[in-house]
Amino acid sequence: MPYSSSLRDKEWEIISPLLPQKKKTRPPRWTKRQILDGIFYQLKNGCNWCDLPKDLPPYSTVFWYYKQWRLDGALDQIMATLHSKVREQVKKKTKWTTLLIIDSQAVKNTCNVVVWKPMDFVIINAPMALNDIWQLILWASPFLATALKPMCRMTRAAIEMLSHHLDYFRVKPVNIPKTTILLDNGYHPDKIATALQAIYPQIMTKIRLQLAPKPSKAEKAAQGKTGFIVVATRWIIERTNAWVERCKSLVKNFERTLSHATAKLNLCFIRLMLKRLASS
Repeated sequence: MPYSSSLRDKEWEIISPLLPQKKKTRPPRWTKRQILDGIFYQLKNGCNWCDLPKDLPPYSTVFWYYKQWRLDGALDQIMATLHSKVREQVKKKTKWTTLLIIDSQAVKNTCNVVVWKPMDFVIINAPMALNDIWQLILWASPFLATALKPMCRMTRAAIEMLSHHLDYFRVKPVNIPKTTILLDNGYHPDKIATALQAIYPQIMTKIRLQLAPKPSKAEKAAQGKTGFIVVATRWIIERTNAWVERCKSLVKNFERTLSHATAKLNLCFIRLMLKRLASS
């Protein structure tokens, strides 16, 4: 019986060639499509692995594949490939984007989370010692990369994240327009620019830092509005956060390690991109 989280035929056709190919051994008892259905079921419904429905593969099998694909970088490669295809779908360059949006959102931990030790992970190498973490999303129409960061000053977090992505800007051709990095008003563009130039002096020839417009109280009053007001372009990041919260596994951080928490976030984006590609 298919669940709302299960892959549709067209979605399976898109992702199946991207999955690691197993060496020729005896035929597996469970197909990779069933394995993915189990992974996406747990992601969306937030249940314990051992509570997967009995018509899905055993939870030990599903978790084993999830763990292997996370460790060997298969999930990262799938995300990068799907990202390129989504950009092609909307007639954008597959790699170079003209707009990035950086924002943060506090994510509460649960009692399952231990004190994380320093570890290398995609974007950030940072000791995990606090109970709250920032979810930092680099948005590149619509997905570029994701990272999880310990709770700290937003500017420092942005500097650290962008520093680990400088290779992306180093190889960017100079004949391509600058990438505008749109920041929330809690960030300090001057400090970010100074820190990045100390590492890569030519960085400002590739990017421009810009604060997102934020209506003042007087402007809100003149429009007869109060509270949150949708700002052009900025709504993209808020919409993304809302999509993430549809996965019950991501409403709070239930994972024991940073790598597991980030893999779940990447799986959420993989699922979203599959739906987008399959609907075209």
